Amino acid sequence: MKFNTKVIHGGQHHDPSTGAVMPPVYQTSTFIQTSPGKPLADYEYSRASNPTRTALENALASIENGTRGLAFSSGLAATDCVLRSFKAGDEIIAMDDLYGGTYRMFSRIYKDSGIKFHFVDMTDIEKLKSLINENTKLIWVETPTNPLMKLADIQEVAKITKANNILFAVDNTFATPYLQKPLDLGADIVMHSATKYLGGHSDVIAGALIVKDEALGEQLHFQQFATGATLGPMDSFLVLRGIKTLSLRVQRHCENGEKVVEYLSNHPKINTVYYPGLKSHPFHEIAKKQMKAFGGMVSFTFKSGKKEDSIAFLEKLKVFTLAESLGGVESLANHPALMTHASIPAEKRAEVGITDDLVRLSVGIEDAEDLIADIEQALA
Repeated sequence: MKFNTKVIHGGQHHDPSTGAVMPPVYQTSTFIQTSPGKPLADYEYSRASNPTRTALENALASIENGTRGLAFSSGLAATDCVLRSFKAGDEIIAMDDLYGGTYRMFSRIYKDSGIKFHFVDMTDIEKLKSLINENTKLIWVETPTNPLMKLADIQEVAKITKANNILFAVDNTFATPYLQKPLDLGADIVMHSATKYLGGHSDVIAGALIVKDEALGEQLHFQQFATGATLGPMDSFLVLRGIKTLSLRVQRHCENGEKVVEYLSNHPKINTVYYPGLKSHPFHEIAKKQMKAFGGMVSFTFKSGKKEDSIAFLEKLKVFTLAESLGGVESLANHPALMTHASIPAEKRAEVGITDDLVRLSVGIEDAEDLIADIEQALA
């Protein structure tokens, strides 16, 4: 199947008992057994598996070209499941520009676990290689990154991980499988905050892992089952429904994103626009190589460099909604330093380039003319 067919039919089956086109919401915690240890079907207890969640997980595996998909109660729960594969003395290398919640988990929740974390600019391949030793067990990449739109060359990093027998995980939340397929490029694990583009309607919190190796998939499923961060049936239904329109929505996000970027790039009050579709973007060639298009996420700074100007802009917006999160049909605006990345220490934000005048936009699927008019009046 090609992608537009996969998002609707990939891994999916009509309900065998009723013929329902969409999988029912199996709102049940447990399932009948005909004899002790002999369930009627393949389901015993919904923490282990649930038919609605299974339908979603099959869809996730299909659209990322994996063999196993797992659905979690949040993107961070999915990330935590991966980290439970490691022990004291192991080392993990991660990109220096990460979603604030990921950085918080790595640097604070796991700080006393004995796992050592290195944060590095993944665009510097030689620097990445210099950090690898016999204790390195995982490389964690976001591409494009949140919020500075930095890119890592997935194929180049994969060559390094395979040569050194290291697991390679890619957070594919910003790009979505419509634009980028990390497993095809050599990654071992793909993570999504399914809250974002996969769900697509700002009405669910969910996470996902997808892998190609069946043994790794079984290991991660055991860790999920044993720790309990599974996605409920109603939320699974919502994400599955969102996936069916993923390609249509992301295509519109991309189209609108490019128009917003063009306007911002020519505005006298704007300093730097961060968007991988720009030829001036330092990693534009990497984006062209591994992405189908450039997405709907845009960040920018002001020529004044003043936090007050970014706050004034955000407070004036009328069509864009000032709120955390991204990837919904509606356009959202965010101040990373005060909102999504506030948990990152100020000195670390400054080190990676998250300035106090930085604004991040999640460009939705409204009419682009209305979005640009809203930006124009907010900048006036």
